[in-house]
Amino acid sequence: MNRTANPKELPLDDDNGPLYVAQKKVYPQSTSGTFRRIKWGLMAFCLGVYYFLPFVRWNRGLGAPSQAVLIDLPNSRFYFFFIELWPQEVYYFTGLLIVAAVALFLMNSVGGRIWCGYLCPQTVWTDLFYAVERLIEGDRRERMKKDKSSDPMKLERISEIVLKHSIWLLIGWWTGGAWVLYFNDAPTLVKELVTFQAPMLAYVWIGILTATTYLLAGYMREQVCTYMCPWPRIQAALTDEWALNVTYRYDRGEKRTSVKKAAELRALGQQVGDCVDCYQCVAVCPTGIDIRNGPQMECIQCGLCIDACDNVMTKIGRPKRLIGYDNDVNIQRRQEGKAPIYRIVRARTVSYSAIIAAVGGIMIYTLATRSLLDVNVLHDRNPVAVRLSDGSIRNAYTVRLLNKSGYDRVIAIDASGPVNATIHVIGIDSVTPDRPMIVVPRDSTSELRLLVTASVEGNPEKSIPVHFHVTDIGLGEVASATDNFVAP
Repeated sequence: MNRTANPKELPLDDDNGPLYVAQKKVYPQSTSGTFRRIKWGLMAFCLGVYYFLPFVRWNRGLGAPSQAVLIDLPNSRFYFFFIELWPQEVYYFTGLLIVAAVALFLMNSVGGRIWCGYLCPQTVWTDLFYAVERLIEGDRRERMKKDKSSDPMKLERISEIVLKHSIWLLIGWWTGGAWVLYFNDAPTLVKELVTFQAPMLAYVWIGILTATTYLLAGYMREQVCTYMCPWPRIQAALTDEWALNVTYRYDRGEKRTSVKKAAELRALGQQVGDCVDCYQCVAVCPTGIDIRNGPQMECIQCGLCIDACDNVMTKIGRPKRLIGYDNDVNIQRRQEGKAPIYRIVRARTVSYSAIIAAVGGIMIYTLATRSLLDVNVLHDRNPVAVRLSDGSIRNAYTVRLLNKSGYDRVIAIDASGPVNATIHVIGIDSVTPDRPMIVVPRDSTSELRLLVTASVEGNPEKSIPVHFHVTDIGLGEVASATDNFVAP
């Protein structure tokens, strides 16, 4: 017979260890090579765009903001060079998120964690902080020696630590300052920040982003990638056997031995690998792992171990790419004496590319063909309809006209549906009473109270669709909206 177990009676396993592994400080060594140059270039590009894009100007006409990229929250606008998006067009951001997500999947299916190793903000800023650290404190061996020094309170050491953290905080402050510049005119806000006349909210956000940049890139570093970021777990479920990942080619590297020992064993006719067990791949790794142990969640696939290994192979006169972008399928093929196969174009990558092209194409088409004139209509609910003394029926509507262009428009309003219907705009006298005309200012909305009156004759139904048409008198552009004309 089953019974509920008493927790106190359950055996305790003292060998499980702690719930998490204590952080071990990583001292990545500098290296040079193809992938290091790629990382330098991408870091310079990404940081340059982030820090300086708010200062790029774009002429949108008199009275319009001249900042190329601006999130104008007070006026509910988003500006991106020649594109201006309104709150009603939030679906463009939805499409952009879809494209970004599928592009991430595509990168993963082609080259593994390309995003993590080269483009992720955590990687970019951590790389920048490491560069500052090396410049001030020296490379891997110097930093390790200084941290283990028996006299860490030397004046020279204290000055290095103060200088390093001061530059880190300055980078964090610049990062926070650049962020708030996307929400207001950059030159104006910079002047206000310097003279302490900026809104308090700007200082708060600068402080928050200064602290997070300083902590994440200066202290937490690889811990963010290993424990905080969900992408390593998701990425593992999205990859397949043909995806290229940073891989130790054990078919060529094993058995490991020193250069001198390898020469002796080869002279005796024994099989040895090219790996000389120098641990340079471990020394340069920003997460401190050994790529030779196979695929690991901690690996961000930055390619620095490839550069380090290539440099060693060049020095000892052996072929490069003992570590490279590869997969287990090709390792098995080489062990069998077959040529490697690289399938970049396959069903998975074609599907992701097709989704990106389709969503991107739809977004570009709708953006290119969208109307800069729009109208929204809301029927009054109380009362829904009024019967006048002559027996005719009157319905009231709230009409909102949207002029998304950079110039004023003269708009004519028409209504169709009810027989012999007349329109009157409350509070506006028009020279054409049967067809009201109003001026809608540039880049703005105008809200009107509009009355539609129709006789009972010819409109016997309880509810009739009424179509509102607004026409730009100068350009002939038309926008429409539909509601109901009801009887009391």
